[in-house]
Amino acid sequence: MSAKIEILKNELLSDNWFTLRNYTYTLAKKDGGSVRHKREVYDRGNGATILLYNRKKKTVLLVNQFRIPTYVNGNSSGMLLETCAGLLDADSPEDCIRKEAIEETGYQIGNVDKLFELYMSPGGVTELIHFFAAEYEEGIRANEGGGVEDEDIEVLELPFTQALAMIKTGEIKDGKAVILLQYAQINGLFE
Repeated sequence: MSAKIEILKNELLSDNWFTLRNYTYTLAKKDGGSVRHKREVYDRGNGATILLYNRKKKTVLLVNQFRIPTYVNGNSSGMLLETCAGLLDADSPEDCIRKEAIEETGYQIGNVDKLFELYMSPGGVTELIHFFAAEYEEGIRANEGGGVEDEDIEVLELPFTQALAMIKTGEIKDGKAVILLQYAQINGLFE
């Protein structure tokens, strides 16, 4: 069922790092009436994320990096433990995640399993994230990782059970990481 919407105004508020627009629109209601809304929409492009896991060692690779939005929202260190991820830019989701894996973790992965696509914050952000999983092993590590240019990323190899426990303790608060770790648990990736 498609929404019946009429865009009345589309105002550019910022075109700095990403694009922020203010939309005024009317939306038809089920009862035949309509409602008028004014909403800000942040367009940062679409992205991809991946759970890199080693079935033999029962480990996962996560990255730790500073995130200013978490810092201004009470995360005193600003550091966030996440799954490897990045924006698609002009790449396909698969090409993007292979590029991000080598840049952030140093692992040059081949085959990736596309799991699903999710909107992470649809109330205000346009971003659709493509979720992947792939196995890694020491033989495919091409460099130390750590990111490129202005990134300063720490690569962590953790036992899968420890990573799961870190969700409960609040040490892992990144939605992408939580979803992918729970996917691995539910689907028996380590069995």
